[in-house]
Amino acid sequence: MKKVLLIGLVMSLMTVGLAYAGQKENCGCGWGTMLFEGKNGLVQQVLAATTNSFLGSQTFGISSGTAMCEQATTFASNEPLNRFVADNMDNLARDIAMGQGEYLDTLAALMEVPMEERDEFSVTLQANFPEIYPADSITHVEVIENIARVTQRG
Repeated sequence: MKKVLLIGLVMSLMTVGLAYAGQKENCGCGWGTMLFEGKNGLVQQVLAATTNSFLGSQTFGISSGTAMCEQATTFASNEPLNRFVADNMDNLARDIAMGQGEYLDTLAALMEVPMEERDEFSVTLQANFPEIYPADSITHVEVIENIARVTQRG
């Protein structure tokens, strides 16, 4: 009798888990996602994710902006740049306001600004400081996007 109750409990929990999993579309992008589009069951999600992984279509899709994947359009997708700006918001703001400094130099390097353009880059950022840091509560992503906009990079 205990076995029957235990099996019933396990089956109930699995059913709840499967029902919950079926409500999500969380298998990423790629050919598998395209093939199983609109099908939200657990089996379809596993098949879509496996297809994406096996064929490498998710990686290709992200790189090329195809297969229902979005290609990054800003520097905000650059993880080292993201981390640097997030960790150094105050120091970077100070350097941008002064138009020079090691944090500004590091920013230019992470944004792959050629050496011959770095002075102009610094001057542009300094001149546009109010547009880059319009409020005290700005996020690092907004700072990066504002820098990309005022320098027309990204």
